[in-house]
Amino acid sequence: MAKKEHIVVGLDIGTTKICAIVAEVTHDQGINIIGVGSSPSRGLRKGVVVNIESTVESIKKAVEEAELMAAVQINSVYIGIAGGHIASETANGVVALKRHEVMRTDVQRAIETARAAAVVSSDRRILHVLPREFIVDDQEGIREPVGISGSRLEVDVHIVTGAVTSAQNLVKCVNRAGLDVIDIVLQPLASSEAVLSEEEKELGIAMVDLGGGTSDLAIFSEGTISHSAVLPVGGQHLTTDLQIGLRTSLADAEKIKIRHGCALASMVKDTEMVEVPSVGGRPSRNLAKREVAEIIEPRVEEIFDLVLREIRRSGYEGKLAAGVVITGGTSLLQGMPDAAERVLDLPGRRGIPSGVGGLRDIVGNPMFSTGVGLILHAHRMDQDYEMVRKLGGRKGGTGLGSVVDRMKGWVLNFF
Repeated sequence: MAKKEHIVVGLDIGTTKICAIVAEVTHDQGINIIGVGSSPSRGLRKGVVVNIESTVESIKKAVEEAELMAAVQINSVYIGIAGGHIASETANGVVALKRHEVMRTDVQRAIETARAAAVVSSDRRILHVLPREFIVDDQEGIREPVGISGSRLEVDVHIVTGAVTSAQNLVKCVNRAGLDVIDIVLQPLASSEAVLSEEEKELGIAMVDLGGGTSDLAIFSEGTISHSAVLPVGGQHLTTDLQIGLRTSLADAEKIKIRHGCALASMVKDTEMVEVPSVGGRPSRNLAKREVAEIIEPRVEEIFDLVLREIRRSGYEGKLAAGVVITGGTSLLQGMPDAAERVLDLPGRRGIPSGVGGLRDIVGNPMFSTGVGLILHAHRMDQDYEMVRKLGGRKGGTGLGSVVDRMKGWVLNFF
């Protein structure tokens, strides 16, 4: 067995489930999943904490299960964040080059200038400042400007913000479960690390993470993130529609959705039947499976209609040559990629987490995309930090130093 030199833990705190994934980083920088734990999520609604104690208990159960499988003690985690409070914008920063050559300190100054130019109200905090491109004098489209000669450096950044209280409540729940939070990561950004290839990001692609309470969108173009959004509708809405339409309990509606649900009624044969439990002691009923699909299909169309509107609003309609990738637990519904293709008029596929070893048979499922993505994000951040440390400088907007500073800002009001 490989020596466990470094342990990384991703904690996906979702509306319907909480998942803890433990990975070891080997001496050759490989990532092996060694533990997975999950529990039903009892204290969130649409990605936002509404019950502290229930959320804490769910986190403890997931973490204990992961600890038992991995045979390690978990002390600190990377967590994902989503919810309708998430917003994004673009900003620019410009600085003069003192040495007529771009240094890492110049990159940092340019990014900090762009951060300062963003209009962020007092009840919000910046989650991510992600450089999209650099411009040195009049030369556009530069990815890594360090070492390039010039007199002026400009950066175009994508800024993601979240509500202070929502993020604080997430951190508070994790802390009460006995864990430290290393960093907060936007969930669609994490998921994209696990399911998108560099070629897709270069060509232009939309990734939709279909969760229980929200649907998260991330658009990539020319290798970098260009737009992100969190839509307040997800798989729970399909379950609620079935509960009402079939006149059954919420638990039975969820089972029917998972076992017999289909996103397109045209894909279901008229002869297929489904047993639907009734409520109040009434006998079960047999209904055509097509009726289940006819209840689900309008809501699925609504979700992808919202995605299409967001793509149009971002200005990237017609520019996504690689199409759309759907992931998350709700993407497992039969016919979901076909529904995405039909509404968005883009080639689509279902995104499966990749880039890790170990327990791949367990985490190779769209419902673990965010958890695996948090692991990959943490590993990349560590590599960036190590590279900058060896070079004796700071990389703009990344590295453990900036992470620690940002986390101090999130938890400042706790004490």
